[in-house]
Amino acid sequence: MAREKQAEITIMELLSPVSRLFVSPGFYGAIVFTLGFKTRCNSSAIVEGIKNTWIKLPRFSSKVVMDDKKNGEAVWVPVNVRVEDHVFVPDIDHFDITNPDQFIEDYTSNIANTTMDMSRPLWEFHVLNIKTSNAESLGIGKFHHSLGDGMSLMSLLYASSRKISDPNALPTTATTRKQVGSNDNRWLVARFWLMIRVIFTTFIELFKSLLTLCFMRDTKTPLMGKPGDRNGPRKIIHRIVSFDDVKFVKNTMKMKVNDVLLGITQAGLSRYLRKKYGSKCRWGNFIGVVIFPLWIRSEDDPLEYVRRAKATMDKKKISMEALVLYGFIKFTMKIFGGKAVEAITKRVFSHTTLTFSNVLGPNEDISFFEHPMCYVGASALIGPQALIIHYVSYADKIIINLAVDTTVIPDPHLLCDNLVESLEIIKLSLLEKGLHKMEKLYKGLCTVAVQELHHEVKPGTSGDVFGCGQFAPSGILMHL
Repeated sequence: MAREKQAEITIMELLSPVSRLFVSPGFYGAIVFTLGFKTRCNSSAIVEGIKNTWIKLPRFSSKVVMDDKKNGEAVWVPVNVRVEDHVFVPDIDHFDITNPDQFIEDYTSNIANTTMDMSRPLWEFHVLNIKTSNAESLGIGKFHHSLGDGMSLMSLLYASSRKISDPNALPTTATTRKQVGSNDNRWLVARFWLMIRVIFTTFIELFKSLLTLCFMRDTKTPLMGKPGDRNGPRKIIHRIVSFDDVKFVKNTMKMKVNDVLLGITQAGLSRYLRKKYGSKCRWGNFIGVVIFPLWIRSEDDPLEYVRRAKATMDKKKISMEALVLYGFIKFTMKIFGGKAVEAITKRVFSHTTLTFSNVLGPNEDISFFEHPMCYVGASALIGPQALIIHYVSYADKIIINLAVDTTVIPDPHLLCDNLVESLEIIKLSLLEKGLHKMEKLYKGLCTVAVQELHHEVKPGTSGDVFGCGQFAPSGILMHL
């Protein structure tokens, strides 16, 4: 018995600084994701698949314990896991369900608003054999954010899946092609000038972040929660749009998919506020870890939202702000402890409006434990903001995911409709302005290599952007 206890102690692992923040009592964070399947679910196959993959990962077979021998710090403690206790198959009376889509929204929102049991491994998976407008059946999962960020959990999805075109092959994603510069003097001058820009931009962006942390707040709009609110109940909804439409805008305007999605978000929020509140809403620049401004105002030219988004993201791409802030969080955690980091993070959230992020998903159809998929959606529930927006790509689709506090934003479907309509308006504006080459460009959209939707965040961050949003008008830009 003594040997077993000693073995358990030696394999305890301290949580990372960001994971420790998520398990603190006043800063709960979770990721809720939905997998749409083309066939009915076989729960036995799901359970067997999880046993062969997820459980082999230490964090999925461990629980979080506050270790008195380590000054009360949170550690991972391995435990025996019975997968069947974490996979739920609800008994659904299909005759009582008149609106399957609404039923799934309510079911997902209920999962999101239920606090996880910290006395066992922090994950669960629900299998629902109910047909919706987008899928024949669904799998709904919930992971505590301490398990990992959006990219880590997307990697878990890849490990759990296979290509439909080749059932023995793992899914693939696009790779980044590096440009090789020449060795002439112009290249040296360009590199020197880039270094100067990086230093200057990083200083300016860090100064703005410091002002936001200390006293600057976003312009007050109906999108902001009340100051000091704890995490409120959230409604989880999603909508599917064409990735080809997004790539059309991206290729025509010569920018990244990130820029287009941020532009759509700015346009959609502006349309929503204008329709809902009209002149009663105060328009302006919102200051919205990367903290970025959202351009929220009525524009005659819808392309201006995308141009503004690109200008913002171009500055963030060459800034070391995210890396410096992550280092600052680690330093603060080590010197002053978790409560200091929690207080700083809460202050950033209270001074910003929403969270915005995107995650690159599979670029072709895949199967999850032998279940062909048709889409994947995900939302990270972090902080007190009333609005969290996440974009996830899957094959030729982009899934818009909203997590909304309905006490602040009572009509989230209207907001989602405005995001979808904004993409269509931006695309039509390009067509009307003749900024496209129809035959050469649009025919080639489906074959354009996808180096898109990658996180424009420097290594070492948690993967999120806080703007007129942590992880997001200002927003926090984050990975999930």
